[in-house]
Amino acid sequence: MIEYRIERRSGVSTYQQIVQQTKQALRLGLLQPGDKLPTAREVVELTAINPNTVLKAYRELEREGLVEPRPGLGTFVRRSLARPGAAADGPLRAGLVAWVDQAREAGLEREDIAALMASVLEQRFDTGVSGSGAPGSGAPGSRASDSAATPN
Repeated sequence: MIEYRIERRSGVSTYQQIVQQTKQALRLGLLQPGDKLPTAREVVELTAINPNTVLKAYRELEREGLVEPRPGLGTFVRRSLARPGAAADGPLRAGLVAWVDQAREAGLEREDIAALMASVLEQRFDTGVSGSGAPGSGAPGSRASDSAATPN
């Protein structure tokens, strides 16, 4: 079962954090169709947020066709967002874990890493630049991605 982590200083509304974390779990295959989401009461106990906030997030997920409430039983996942072959991402995930560990050892904090990753993603996807991940390409693990942590 998913455990929500609320970042109160993130600037992202609490209900949106729940929606985003649920979608991430669906995309990564951590939640599968038929899985039960925690009840509003369980989320409130773990995060100290208003139950209406949890219900608002679940209603949005329902509107998107991702979950369905079952009266008296709870809220269940209807469909996954994981793409076919997502399990094959293991080597990519391992490389990213190693890169994040290296970034932390270099003294970067969570926000620094997030900013650096967002900058590289923006550069690689929004500008239409493609690359092989070779040195100089800006991919995790390359020299170009280890330089500046400021977004463009």
